[in-house]
Amino acid sequence: MTPLIQAEQAVLGAVFLSPGQLDRLAPWLRPEHFYRPAHAATYAALLKLRADGHPAAQMQDTGPVPMSWLTDTVAEASKHTRGLTASYAHSLVSACPRPEHAAVYGRMVLEGAIHRSVAEHATRLHQAAHTDALRDGVEETVHHAHVLSNVLAELARRWGGKPRPVAPQASAAPPPVHPQPVNERLLADEEFLLGCLSARPQKLDDVVGWLHPGDFTDSGHQQIYRSLGALHHRGEPIDQLTVLWETQRRGALANGTLDTERVLRICDRNSLAGSAEYLGEQVVQASLVRTAAASARQVRALADDESLAPGRLIGYALHALGPLDDVRRRLRLANDAEPETGRPTNQSGAPPPAARIDAARSRSRLTNAIPVTTPPAASCPTVPDRAHRRSPA
Repeated sequence: MTPLIQAEQAVLGAVFLSPGQLDRLAPWLRPEHFYRPAHAATYAALLKLRADGHPAAQMQDTGPVPMSWLTDTVAEASKHTRGLTASYAHSLVSACPRPEHAAVYGRMVLEGAIHRSVAEHATRLHQAAHTDALRDGVEETVHHAHVLSNVLAELARRWGGKPRPVAPQASAAPPPVHPQPVNERLLADEEFLLGCLSARPQKLDDVVGWLHPGDFTDSGHQQIYRSLGALHHRGEPIDQLTVLWETQRRGALANGTLDTERVLRICDRNSLAGSAEYLGEQVVQASLVRTAAASARQVRALADDESLAPGRLIGYALHALGPLDDVRRRLRLANDAEPETGRPTNQSGAPPPAARIDAARSRSRLTNAIPVTTPPAASCPTVPDRAHRRSPA
């Protein structure tokens, strides 16, 4: 028998022995917090008898508890569950070490319920992300992410704290990484988007506010988009060669993430024109689904760790949902963009200020280069002079 089941038995036995304990438990402990259905039905019956004004519930522990308190509870609970007998109710009484510790036992029950609830909703989020990945949607994922955030906030308040994200300790082991199947259609969309942005660099103004490099599935695509963004930020020309040079400066060619032929192929100016805003939104949607699945696995791993206190579990889980919240925010920005320009309605769409471009370029200039000087004209004779001075054969 697990400690959680023993805690459920103890809290019910405490209420049988001391009905006044319900006044301390009823405001925050609910029947759905019990793991065993028989225990949930028994606690619900106790709450109903108390609400109906049962004489035992009014005694406030001033005398011996009448036997009707136990028998009436069993009779009421038996209407909603099967197999509950008076002998089992007596075993609950004997399972309670100290009736006056009922509130502590109730906190144990609530702690188990918090772990189960977080695990359940994390599993639902993961299933929704898997479904949306198959049908190229985000509706179910967004819905269950919102539900999980609300559940964590409600559990924090019920536990007596505030819903605040807390970064896990560095010593905490990260959850296992599960490789995801490669979506060839998504990879093709990413390449098409990068080709559009390379052919029409002005479109970067419309997507840089909500499309981030981490939204791309392929690491090589991430590096090309970073290079495009850097060139755009510095106000420098964008073409196949400048992008290739920027990826080289960032080490993407040296570490094997990209090769020259692939960069030139993706950044070909002869690529077919397309809607950068639409393709970018598709990339962000796929990123949201991927991030939701990863966050759900991390939250589920936290919920399965019984050593985590509820406050830490909730804080760590909210922290794990942080990347997902960021992608959700940026997807809303993409959806709110103007149809004609793709720019969010709260942005002016003006070109980058000259001061920013100059500062970005200054950070990119070579400061330790050897200066090249031009020798005086007299010391460098012209070709006709040399021919004139050639000695005769």
